[in-house]
Order: sequence, then C-alpha cells, then structure tokens
Amino acid sequence: MPLLPGTSGTHTIADAVAAFGAIDVLVNNAGIGMASVVEATPDSIIREIFETNSFGVFATCRAIIPHMRRQGHGVIVNVTSSTAIGVMPLVAIYAASKCAVEGYTESLSYELEPFGIRARLVEPGYAPTTNFTANGAPRMQGLIPADYEAFAHGCFQKMAHYPTAYCTEAEVAQAVFTAATAEGEEIRYPAGPDTRLLAELRWSTSEPHYLEKMREMFRPKLPTRSLAETDAL
Repeated sequence: MPLLPGTSGTHTIADAVAAFGAIDVLVNNAGIGMASVVEATPDSIIREIFETNSFGVFATCRAIIPHMRRQGHGVIVNVTSSTAIGVMPLVAIYAASKCAVEGYTESLSYELEPFGIRARLVEPGYAPTTNFTANGAPRMQGLIPADYEAFAHGCFQKMAHYPTAYCTEAEVAQAVFTAATAEGEEIRYPAGPDTRLLAELRWSTSEPHYLEKMREMFRPKLPTRSLAETDAL
C-alpha cells in the first residue's frame, strides 16, 4: 500500500524521528512487477502499478524532505530497475513507472543538493529467484492476448536464456548500502551484471548500435509469412 502525502507517510516519519531522533536515509524499495501487452492492460492495473512504483515514491520523498532539510543532511535512495535503462518487450507499463522515478530522482538531486541532501538511484537487474516476479503474476492473467502469444513466448524464451548472470539480492543490498553511504555526486548505482551491461551499452555507444544489440538480446524472431499470406494482407 503506497503512503499518501500528509497522512500515513508523514505520521510514520514523525514516529521514527520521535523514536530515533533523526532519519539519515530513506530507501524507497516497494514495487510491483508485471509483463503485459499495452492494448490489453486496463486502466485499473496501470494506475495500481503507478500508485506503488511512482506515486508512492513521490509521497515518501515529499514527507521526508522537510525533516532532512531542517537537519541539513540526508540521503534518499529510490530503487528502480535495469528496465529503466534498457527497455525490454512486454514491460511498457512497468518500465514507464520506473523511468518516471529515474527522471524524478535526477531532478530531485539537483533541487536538494543546496540543503545537503543527496537523491540517488539503485538499478537492480533481473532477479527471477526472488518473490518479485511471482507477486506480479496474478495481475498478468489475461494480459497476453492470443494475437501476441507467439511473440510473448519468444520473449520469455529469451529471458530464460538470459545474456548475463542474474542479479542477486546481495548485489542489490550492497548497491543500496553504497548509495546510502558513498561520498561524491554520483546518482546511479547499478546492481547486477545485466544492469552494468545495459548501462555500458546505453551510455557508451551510438543509438543505432544500442538498438541493434537490444533487438539481438531481447526481441524474438517473428514467424515468417508465406508469399500467399503476404499477398492476402
């Protein structure tokens, strides 16, 4: 359940300050994962994804900033995803919610810097061994229409033969700790070999090269139509 500004978020922060005297670090780690076809995804699920993945982050940040500003220091760590760097098929809604947090956090980092507050991002890679994917499964029922089944099957086969090692919980925990404690002005802290690969591909190569490699890694080959089928279109 996302925290709402002015209600539970503010109250929780006030209780923590009363108990411990200060809050030095906020980690926004709540998230909902989902694979779906855009045209089949209802507004209710889209809003649920954004309420947790994006609006929940915005709410807790707004609630903590006044306290950190008054004490003159603090670190906000927002957890996004490797998908916010290199977008894969069938995750448009999820990726949009995480890309929103990426832009939000980078802008926030400039806004809060004069007050001694750092805003940072941790970008975990694909981790199918955690409960994250399983928890999103109930929302995915019926969101892959028949017309997309062959395409989706190819995508899932690609993910089953991932181009790098999977990300681990320990790698994410270490990235969060580093983001919370490191000096300097770095904003993004990738976690997992796939995130590092995607970041290198995205930021160190040309757009055509990046898109070509992403298609090689994640886009399945579509069935080849016969000449008769093509003429019938």
